[in-house]
Amino acid sequence: MKAFVFPGQGAQYTGMGKDLYENNETARELFEKANDILGFRITDIMFEGTADELKQTKVTQPAVFLHSVIRAICMGDEFRPDMVGGHSLGEFSALVAAGVLGFEDGLRLVYARAMAMQAACDKAPGTMAAVINLTDEVIEKICSEVSAMGKGTVVPANYNCPGQLVISGDVEAVNIACEKLKEAGAKRALVLPVGGAFHSPLMQPAKDELQSAIEKTEFHAPRCPIYQNVDGKAHTDAAEIKANLMAQLTASVFWTKEVANMLEAGATEFVECGPGKALQGMVSKIAKGREDVTITGIA
Repeated sequence: MKAFVFPGQGAQYTGMGKDLYENNETARELFEKANDILGFRITDIMFEGTADELKQTKVTQPAVFLHSVIRAICMGDEFRPDMVGGHSLGEFSALVAAGVLGFEDGLRLVYARAMAMQAACDKAPGTMAAVINLTDEVIEKICSEVSAMGKGTVVPANYNCPGQLVISGDVEAVNIACEKLKEAGAKRALVLPVGGAFHSPLMQPAKDELQSAIEKTEFHAPRCPIYQNVDGKAHTDAAEIKANLMAQLTASVFWTKEVANMLEAGATEFVECGPGKALQGMVSKIAKGREDVTITGIA
């Protein structure tokens, strides 16, 4: 069985999608439609912009979404997933690819998400840190202890793969947690160059704003099961999918559990659809020892 997975923020690079635009008429039409919907030429930034320009929140999230979704659409009949999933932002790409959301609705929600997250970051600055080679249980315990100290909130945010978990929260709390995690034996506890505490309670204002936009958007039953971040489980009911998406911004991303459940459901071929190769590395670690599993990418 084939699983298509879609990357999230951080996978962007200058030149992304340019070959699709230049060589595929369908892709070109969709990119131009996106320019019209967004009200600025995101394609100019995607194809020729600097790394700093691509890092702008209003650019990064729709850019990764567009590259992923348009790539899937241009596959035509070759895009026949038995299941789909996406990491954080990538879940929106997966929803469009699986027919839950239309292209235009998906893009509008992603842009609303990006702007709401930026506003939340401006209101309550936060950060994230990658913790390497420490058990989830130890990380969870230390985050809980630091949060109880009154120096701010820090929580496990992204369960990426065995031995790699990202924490998120207030700057001081994350820094304190990093020191304690290193003392506890973490190989690394590295603060990431991000502008906010994604997938933490600090995103509550963004969640409230995005929820309003999601509630007004029509969701359809997917063509195949979609595995969602908030619980790592497969979903096919449109109302459940919508509710889970509303919860996503402040909830942890259970990517390890999500991929493990795909494997248990019979997935033997994983295809990362979109920029970068980050998910291929994560899936490889989650599926370690499974010689029957293949992992590839389509950028």
